[in-house]
Amino acid sequence: MSPQESVDRQRELTDLYAAFNRRDIPAVLSALAADVVWPNGWEGGAVRGHDEVREYWTRQWAQIEPTVVPTGFTRESDGRVAVTVHQIVHGKDGEVIMDGQVTHVYGFRDDLVTDMEIRQ
Repeated sequence: MSPQESVDRQRELTDLYAAFNRRDIPAVLSALAADVVWPNGWEGGAVRGHDEVREYWTRQWAQIEPTVVPTGFTRESDGRVAVTVHQIVHGKDGEVIMDGQVTHVYGFRDDLVTDMEIRQ
């Protein structure tokens, strides 16, 4: 990956996080492959495809308020991009459920996210 491609990928992922934090599902889905495999970090397992991702986030946001801010980017040896994030999750009552750092690792096909892995 060239330095410019790396900058472009960081910008793309930063925009994805901003859209997620705005709860802009169409904007986030536009960055994901139609057959994306997305971890269900809230309930466990994984969801596949745009419809399942949309349903997952709709359920999740009805119960909790996650905010995820990228703080660092690295390229993995297999070409995936690891993003260190500061994640804060509030309950609907405003109580902090989680406040910490995790790593999200993204795979790509062309310019679309094909999968994401959560590392604690």
